[in-house]
Amino acid sequence: MMDKTLVTQTISLKKYGITKAKVNYQLNPEELHKITIEKNMGKETTSGALAINTGEFTGRSPKDRFIVKDEITKDKVWWGDINLPFAEDKFDGLYDKMVDYLSEKELYVRDCYACADKNYKLNIRVVNEYPWSNLFAYNMFLRPSEDALQNFEEDWLVLNAPGFKADPSVDGTRQHNFAILNFSKKIVLIGGTGYTGEIKKGIFSALNFLLPVYANTLPMHCSANVGEKDDTSIFFGLSGTGKTTLSADPNRKLIGDDEHGWTKEDTVFNFEGGCYAKVINLSKENEPDIFGAIKEGALLENVVLDDKGNVDFSDISITQNTRVSYPIYHIKNIQQPSIGYTPKNIFFLTADAFGVLPPVSKLTPGQAAYHFISGYTAKVAGTEAGVDEPIPSFSACFGAPFMPLHPTKYAEMLSQKMKDTKVNVWLVNTGWTGGPYGVGKRMALKYTRAMISAAMNDELGEVNHKNYHVHSVFGLAQPRKCPGVPEEILNSRMTWNNDEAYYKQAHKLADAFKENFKKFDSYASEETKEGGPLV
Repeated sequence: MMDKTLVTQTISLKKYGITKAKVNYQLNPEELHKITIEKNMGKETTSGALAINTGEFTGRSPKDRFIVKDEITKDKVWWGDINLPFAEDKFDGLYDKMVDYLSEKELYVRDCYACADKNYKLNIRVVNEYPWSNLFAYNMFLRPSEDALQNFEEDWLVLNAPGFKADPSVDGTRQHNFAILNFSKKIVLIGGTGYTGEIKKGIFSALNFLLPVYANTLPMHCSANVGEKDDTSIFFGLSGTGKTTLSADPNRKLIGDDEHGWTKEDTVFNFEGGCYAKVINLSKENEPDIFGAIKEGALLENVVLDDKGNVDFSDISITQNTRVSYPIYHIKNIQQPSIGYTPKNIFFLTADAFGVLPPVSKLTPGQAAYHFISGYTAKVAGTEAGVDEPIPSFSACFGAPFMPLHPTKYAEMLSQKMKDTKVNVWLVNTGWTGGPYGVGKRMALKYTRAMISAAMNDELGEVNHKNYHVHSVFGLAQPRKCPGVPEEILNSRMTWNNDEAYYKQAHKLADAFKENFKKFDSYASEETKEGGPLV
């Protein structure tokens, strides 16, 4: 049910330099939905959801994401192609231009917070140029009580102005769009792009710096759920690998679908108050929880509607990165509050475009560290600007674009937690089988679900010769049998019907793993290095 409470208080934005704007504070989803349609910025679907188009950008633009280089960040951030430095004076100049721009607008302001564990709570004030961006903030961040709003003080400020375009020659940006984090001033600036994912990823990136540095807590790009016996499962994986889909399990309570922290007390808490799911080829049959969540209060992005408001989830004419955001309470089976305890199983999800990795394999501690640092998957078309077809890639810790620290910092923290808790770690290929992308086909969701359920229910047995066989190229222990899955599906080589072609691709991928890992060799332990391919 949509939240229809209305906080009638108003606030001033003068302390930020925003003086003349009309401020709409803490509007509820129903009001934001109505305003968006009245301003001809969106349409209502037959399910009651709001559908909008994010404009020029339908995905993140990682080359336009910067961190201000200052006393806090200069010696801690892993500077390079992912974490691009931005000058303090350029930030100040851009900030002044943005607040001047916003001062002439009608704005939508939301006070919210991140981190479900109250010991790690981060208060956030989001200032949006567009009403539907503010609806996204309502859906995705945690929602304070009315009492908490009376004395709300933000820890971080997000200024979001899709209509404001930077001048690269003056402002220090690469092009007219940008997302910039300033840890000294605790501000995120987002301009020139309507893609809402930049809002949540800005805060996620901030927490990926703050939690390890100041709270000895591991931030994770993962989904998580919990079973009837309080057994927590964690799902790592980049966009398109199945984090949201596989964590929405009717037999388990959802903790969260994308971003979590693992504390020194061994709690696992959700950063967010909602879900941000891909909806390409979405169906009620395959993903009933997500399908059912697309109702009044949900925000669909870049989908195609017919004249009656029906959504064609198979239509990718705008982008393959079609999305929906909705508050977590749109999912029936959720953990409240969004906190779990010591994980029993960790799943590394990868969409293997080569089609050679086993659909499921159990990892040794060394292999777990190796595959976590490697973060292999395939970039799925449309998830990032400029990506038009899947590309095999490596993203350290399954989330390098959002990790301000060196990947080994996160890997060391995870490795230690794996050893301390004796958690089971699995590598799951949700990608291609029977051949590489373009030849084979995507792994059937029903089989992936069956394999994950079997792992969580201890139905795959101990790792020994009777129950498992070892992949000759990657050294991965593959189960011989799994309830609900044909035996030939469990062996990726058998699905090809061409051993020569299979091993040629397997060696090609193994070489790519080894080449990528060279940059981590000097940091990695011998145990970790031995967790890589055998050849």
